[in-house]
Amino acid sequence: MTTNTLAALPGTAADRTDLAALILRVTNGVFFIIHALLKIVVFTPAGTAGFFESIGLPGPLAYLVIAAELFGGIALIVGFKTRLVSLALVPVLLGAIFTAHWSAGFIFSNQGGGWEYPAYWAVALIVQALIGSGLYSLDNRE
Repeated sequence: MTTNTLAALPGTAADRTDLAALILRVTNGVFFIIHALLKIVVFTPAGTAGFFESIGLPGPLAYLVIAAELFGGIALIVGFKTRLVSLALVPVLLGAIFTAHWSAGFIFSNQGGGWEYPAYWAVALIVQALIGSGLYSLDNRE
């Protein structure tokens, strides 16, 4: 799209920015909840702790990661402390990159899942922190 095409979209630039913040925030939040539920329902918390131990991390860290993903995801969806939560979740993804995914290489479709996806997701969270929660959030309730 050219700049002129974007200018022809309905609403002001601020309206579109608020909508973009909402879409990014909810998407990030839903993905974190999905990852938490995967660790809770499919792998189980104890199984996730075992995996953490198998890659040299303390097992109890798994429970903190699950909580961060679940409650951070909820906070992002509703737009509560969006900038802070977004930045707080970046280390979770960096941890995933440098522990679980690094040895599989960059491409996420590699066996063992490369670090492409968590790196992109970390960047999306940084963008979320920069643009904030947008108008449609608890952060902006009156």
